[in-house]
Amino acid sequence: MTSEQHDVEVHLDRLLEERGMTLVQLAGRVGITNVNLSILKNNRAKAIRFTTLGKLCEVLGCQPGDLLSYAPRAPMTQDADTA
Repeated sequence: MTSEQHDVEVHLDRLLEERGMTLVQLAGRVGITNVNLSILKNNRAKAIRFTTLGKLCEVLGCQPGDLLSYAPRAPMTQDADTA
């Protein structure tokens, strides 16, 4: 099973630290589970609903660009055996 990589990074750790807030507190205020918020925080989410993004921005007092950034990854090279 391969892990899909994406080019969008989530900066939830930094925002939580700057606001002195825990993941549990944020999950309660946003209305999503700790598990789903942890998946987002650890850059393992494949998607986010605009309603969730909006609520995160509301609670954290930020803009979507403060929470997410685009950082293209270098393309994976193929092994000589498979090329």
